[in-house]
Amino acid sequence: MAKQPDSTEQPSAESLEETQARLKNGTKGAPTPSRAAQEAARKRPLVPNDRKEAAKQARAKAAESREKARVGMAMGDERYLPMRDRGPQKKYVRDYVDARFSVGEVLIPVMFAVIVLTFIPSPEVQYAGILALWAFFAIAVVDVVILGFLLKKKLAAKFGADKVERVRWYAAMRALQLRPLRLPKPQVKRGQYPS
Repeated sequence: MAKQPDSTEQPSAESLEETQARLKNGTKGAPTPSRAAQEAARKRPLVPNDRKEAAKQARAKAAESREKARVGMAMGDERYLPMRDRGPQKKYVRDYVDARFSVGEVLIPVMFAVIVLTFIPSPEVQYAGILALWAFFAIAVVDVVILGFLLKKKLAAKFGADKVERVRWYAAMRALQLRPLRLPKPQVKRGQYPS
């Protein structure tokens, strides 16, 4: 005859592994907290106790966020770029402009040299400096116009003629800046044209 289980016997103690497995699976192991206890645990003050410390932490967090965005933009990360710089065509334009030498890159140094020449009391030197500046400016404009036509052809070949964005002004503004001052920073070396 089989032995009947005695109701007074204690259940066997579970092992450590069984307890961990039970807790990991989310089975209930503790009584449900009361509603008042749950609400009290969720309560946070609207205004922190130490407002100066909270403001200091907020400023530090904002500064860290701005620095992260600045570095991301300089490196050309799409998440941090302004809308005018986003997209594969704009990246292609940036890489193409950065790979070539543009006459406009040295426009600012030439302007500075002309300003220095205007301090020389000789009217002939001043006149020659201003004339040279206008000639250089005209050459830079012609270079930018040629760049616009080249880029339009290359973008049409790469992305399709019907999908070409208007990028001439974007390319011109980038070509007229000094290379170290461009944002996003150049990602290619001279002569390393995009495919």
